[in-house]
Amino acid sequence: MTKPIILNAPSAALTFQWRAYFEMTKPKVVALMLLTVLVGMCLALPGAVPLQPLIVGMVGIGLMAGAAAAFNHLIDRKIDGLMARTYNRPLPKGKISGVKAAVFAVSIGVLGFVMLYAWVNPLTAWLTFASLIGYALVYTTYLKRATSQNIVIGGLAGAMPPLLGWTAVTNEMHGHALLLVIIIFTWTPPHFWALAIHRRKEYAKVNIPMLPVTHGVEFTKTCILLYTILLAIACLLPVLVGMSGPVYLVGSTLLSCGFIYKAWQLKYHDYSGLAMNVFKFSIYHLMVLFIILLVDHYLWVN
Repeated sequence: MTKPIILNAPSAALTFQWRAYFEMTKPKVVALMLLTVLVGMCLALPGAVPLQPLIVGMVGIGLMAGAAAAFNHLIDRKIDGLMARTYNRPLPKGKISGVKAAVFAVSIGVLGFVMLYAWVNPLTAWLTFASLIGYALVYTTYLKRATSQNIVIGGLAGAMPPLLGWTAVTNEMHGHALLLVIIIFTWTPPHFWALAIHRRKEYAKVNIPMLPVTHGVEFTKTCILLYTILLAIACLLPVLVGMSGPVYLVGSTLLSCGFIYKAWQLKYHDYSGLAMNVFKFSIYHLMVLFIILLVDHYLWVN
């Protein structure tokens, strides 16, 4: 007779803890961010990216981005427990204690910084550290609770990844890298405001002054539409300076038209669930845009 398999309790607990820590790093957000880092690296050079800055840079930047996300979980744990979107996160659910979360965030942040400083370059290490401080402390601790323009001002920290990728392989800042920062900086408000419309009641419940809470949904829809137009202009900048070619021009134009159309729908022909659809579309917009940038770069260079 076959004996029943009994799951080892310590092993199950270890797996449970590992998954909780991993969730704190916001892996999907970090994955999208690392895509923009990779594109920044590739666009900085005409040929192949050297392996050391590529691998160590991606890992180091990823660790520090994960640390920033973990700090965000730690700082927002009380309001996260009151919102339907976030109540199931590890800290509100008690899967991880605040002390352990802090130790984890500091540990991976320090590890990432040391890797970048020692094996990539100090410029990238300090810029990544500044981004971590900007998101985890300036945005999460202060701006998020202080002004309806929180996501606009705080969006600069989240727009830095392509610049970090660029400096990782060149050890210098360049105007072309800043154009990529401008694109993400302009993309962030319409991206997040769409989610804020969908979750407006929850943000109001926890007294977070997101734009739909302070200025109303209709005003926010107008802002989203205007920002998508501004984003379309920003997306043309790489072509105007000769950084990108016709493949990117066609691809970015189609994506911009799609985003503007979705924003127009949201403003003038809204229906249940559309705001969340706009939010999801914006994620694919940025992902595909940077992939097209990468494809165009190698076709254009060669």
